[in-house]
Amino acid sequence: MDVIFSALSLIADPDVILVIVVSAAFGMFVGAMPGLTATMAVALLVPVTFFMDPVPALAAIVTASSMAIFAGDIPAALLRMPGTPASAAYTEDSYAMARKGQLNLNLGTNLTVSVVGGLVGVAALIIAAPALAEVALRFTAFEYFWLAALGLSCAVFVSSADPLKAFVSLLLGLMLATVGIDPTAGVPRFTFGSVDLLAGIDMIPAMIGLFAISEIMRGVIRMQNVKQDMPAPTGPVFAGVGRVMAKYKVNIARGSLLGTLIGALPGAGADIAAWISYAVSKRFSKEKEKYGSGHIEGVVDATAANNSAVGGAWIPALVFGIPGDSITAIVIGVLYMKGMNPGPTVFLQNPQFIYAVFMIFILANLVMLPLGWAIIKAARPLLRVPRNLLLPMIIIFCIVGSFAMTNSVYGVVLMLTIGVAGWLLEENGFPVAPIILGLVLGGLFERTFMSSMLRTNGDLLGFFERPLSATLGVLTLLVWALTIARALLARRNAKA
Repeated sequence: MDVIFSALSLIADPDVILVIVVSAAFGMFVGAMPGLTATMAVALLVPVTFFMDPVPALAAIVTASSMAIFAGDIPAALLRMPGTPASAAYTEDSYAMARKGQLNLNLGTNLTVSVVGGLVGVAALIIAAPALAEVALRFTAFEYFWLAALGLSCAVFVSSADPLKAFVSLLLGLMLATVGIDPTAGVPRFTFGSVDLLAGIDMIPAMIGLFAISEIMRGVIRMQNVKQDMPAPTGPVFAGVGRVMAKYKVNIARGSLLGTLIGALPGAGADIAAWISYAVSKRFSKEKEKYGSGHIEGVVDATAANNSAVGGAWIPALVFGIPGDSITAIVIGVLYMKGMNPGPTVFLQNPQFIYAVFMIFILANLVMLPLGWAIIKAARPLLRVPRNLLLPMIIIFCIVGSFAMTNSVYGVVLMLTIGVAGWLLEENGFPVAPIILGLVLGGLFERTFMSSMLRTNGDLLGFFERPLSATLGVLTLLVWALTIARALLARRNAKA
């Protein structure tokens, strides 16, 4: 009890409260800028934390990362430009809802579910950190291979009604993921002599190109409309959100739990959590045909997952000193810098700091509600901007975001090239979401497969020797078998 009161006294410091408020506004701004990820928000704060005490430094990082994950939903709904990769899974639904005049319902639900998911992730961090981290530590290359394979299987569920075209798009994404240095042999692949391509295809410029540039090209074609062809929202931001929360309470719980578990796996993070949760939501939904056309159900699952994953990722970072994602990798560096070695000993040597982190998480998620409401209200005027002014502004944001990620013109060229290709694909009925999924998971899929094959000397049965690996493997194969069986059954019924 003394430790809790000690942690409360650390949080009650006016300087810490000020840091939380300022970091929240900063995280919202960075997350809402397409291409500027939550990781970048945290990375930009690191130089500032050099001059802070441990608690304010951690408060800045926790708050900024939590806010940035939600803020990425705003440009996704308004402009079809996911602010962060964690929002890409449900961008199509969010944008379609906005075009139907349901922008308030979408963003109001996003905000509320983000808070709930974030609090669930914190609760798991507080209650089950040692147990979940122990499970995460048991994951080897075999388990990560099956997890990546299961995630890639989501492409069939998250995309259009045509699984074949979704599969082709996924293959394109996996092909792009092979560009760069071979992770096993260490030799360049498909670089065509370009030094820039040695680093591979950067996901952020690719994501901006596929979602934003292709939408801009469609907007130029429709330029005869002087105003935005999206109805401006009216009324309260939270109107109807209560009914959605009540209707999809099981989805919120499932997404939050799934996000926490995936976030606790080192290297997984909010991006993968959102994709898998969206796919699981569609798999068990009674209205599968509505997904991708402006249906709130998948948005609820994925939003709960990507926000709960933020807290989940801190579990292995604090308990074992293993980063759960790129954000907690930065956090571990900050902890070492402040003399707090992450791992089991930190709970014994500095328990007040750990409890302070828990309280900061809770406070950050509560601050998200009023601040998120203000950001949503402030973003509304974008819909009243004439299209011939708005489109050039969006292109500028795209260029800034792509250049910032690569620090070279290469990022801008990559964005434009992939954007044109994405537009051509969508015009011919090929979904672009599986391409992003292939880029996100392609590297992990290849690395874990090759290292597993080296470990077993090419014996495929080695993928089923470990109980955890066998469970994930059987689950993945069942998903594949059920998908193929349903496709064959649908084809037979169509012939009949």
